Amino acid sequence: MRLCGQPGNFGPYPDWASGKRLIRRAIELGVNFIDTAHAYGPGWNESLIGEVLADLSEEVVVATKGGVEKTAADKVFPDARPSQLRLRCEESLQRLRLERIPLYQLHRPDPNVPFAESVGALAQLRAEGKIRHVGLSNVSLAQIEEALQIVPIASVQNRFNLAEQADSDVLELCLARGIAYLPWGPLAAKPFSPEAPLSDDHRLAAIARAHSATEGQIALAWLLQHAPHIVLIPGTTSTVHLEENILAKTIILSTVESLSLGALFNNVKTR
Repeated sequence: MRLCGQPGNFGPYPDWASGKRLIRRAIELGVNFIDTAHAYGPGWNESLIGEVLADLSEEVVVATKGGVEKTAADKVFPDARPSQLRLRCEESLQRLRLERIPLYQLHRPDPNVPFAESVGALAQLRAEGKIRHVGLSNVSLAQIEEALQIVPIASVQNRFNLAEQADSDVLELCLARGIAYLPWGPLAAKPFSPEAPLSDDHRLAAIARAHSATEGQIALAWLLQHAPHIVLIPGTTSTVHLEENILAKTIILSTVESLSLGALFNNVKTR
């Protein structure tokens, strides 16, 4: 998402060649899952990724999304009509240069469209072979249950991080149902802002020092160890930051550290 014009992730990434190098470096470091969306740009981020994929021999799973429209940096709105989802999916196939999208996600439920109709459109695209797996984003427990009556759900992408754990019930449902959970905003970054509060949170400082790590790495490590079905998708525009993020997987927090962090940010006293 960050590899777009700024502010608001609108327009093409200004240093296109640098963006491609960053994606290639991520793949060199072992990243094999890339998350994007039609709304990122809109379209420009998919085109950037598509150019990289065209030159790759490695297998990379690409996830994209439809159901949100962006006409300006500050004009973003849902449009999950079946006809629109089909149009955006077909455009994504072209930009990503794929015959089938590995994971296609409903970006956001549209209050003007029955949820079952939007999910049904993705089920139809799956039946036609345009997408392999169906995912959901920004959804509730009830919506996940409703979607499961229509089509198998491979993933859920909701906001969740050390400082924002309100989605724990959805996280637990996904674990029970064998659904991957993709927490967006893993460092608590806000839309339209490049700042990631958990990258510089003093409450993480002591544990970070103990592991010779940064606060941001501790926040990512906590997520990785929080549940086995979590797939991290931190964004970046910097190779140094990318490599820092990747190293979070090497940090092993003790059970006491993990529980203490979770309780601290939930304002719950540990026992």
